[in-house]
Amino acid sequence: MAGRFRPPTPTTVTTVRGGHIPVPTPADAPLDLGLILGPLRRGPADPTFRATPDGSVWRASRTPDGPGTIRVAVRDGAAEAAAEAWGPGATWLLDNAPALLGAHDDPAAFVPRHKLVLASHRRRPGLRLTRTGLVLESLIPTILEQKVTATEAYASWRHLVRKYGEPAPGPAPEGMYVMPDARTWTQIPSWEWHRANVDGKRSATIVRAARVAARLEEAVLMDPPTARRRLELIPGIGPWTSAETIQRSNGAPDEVTTGDLHLPGIVGWALAGDRTADDEAMLDLLAPYAGQRHRAARLILLSGRVPPRRAPRMAPGNITAL
Repeated sequence: MAGRFRPPTPTTVTTVRGGHIPVPTPADAPLDLGLILGPLRRGPADPTFRATPDGSVWRASRTPDGPGTIRVAVRDGAAEAAAEAWGPGATWLLDNAPALLGAHDDPAAFVPRHKLVLASHRRRPGLRLTRTGLVLESLIPTILEQKVTATEAYASWRHLVRKYGEPAPGPAPEGMYVMPDARTWTQIPSWEWHRANVDGKRSATIVRAARVAARLEEAVLMDPPTARRRLELIPGIGPWTSAETIQRSNGAPDEVTTGDLHLPGIVGWALAGDRTADDEAMLDLLAPYAGQRHRAARLILLSGRVPPRRAPRMAPGNITAL
């Protein structure tokens, strides 16, 4: 019962040093941890993610083997990373570290078709698409982001992870936590969802997803369109949520996000000078990038070219679709 819930106890810490992890890059282009791993960070105070002044990135994850913490670092201009990990999930994290850093990505498959995209592409030779191999850790914070501002969703994520997760194994920076396991998500009482500012629709979707977590995690072995269909079998998970999740878990270069309040206008403005573009118009504009539409949209966002604001910033609520 929810009222008898007890947070999990910390696990035994095991250190596994991974050494250097080579990641094939075109012309030995340097790895850029900020570009590669940035999409996994849910706000500047995400308790599962930390970038430290020495250039390292720390991540705390719930792996199939249990909780684990990984630290990765790249020397300036290097095309390989050094990594070490702690906790029951340490070996799993290190085995999957190349994919996390974009080893399964193929930037050479991308051909810029617009001057703005070409310029953005040239300025960021270290951009690669991450593949975490973990569905739930991307799905749950994405559900929290449905129809609210990013600031609200990030605050909800912080509250729930800190209260129901567990301290990150190893010498992780202070305040880092591993997110709760699937069973714990299903036991969070209604009043705690309320305290986290999560409405009943989003909390119910998270609970439904957590109850079939094992089936959802199988999506990492599927091609991205099939993986998205698997996620969308859950009521409350639609195209926006499935795309945002599979982009991260599967490293999907073509799964462009639809249903977003801002993205169509940004893409329309950048490629056609049309700030009123909708999803259909956005997909038409991205058609020349078939197979790489998500990467193209990412490069457009990184270019910083956005339509000028003509109205006050939208108040909380009604920000994204499902």
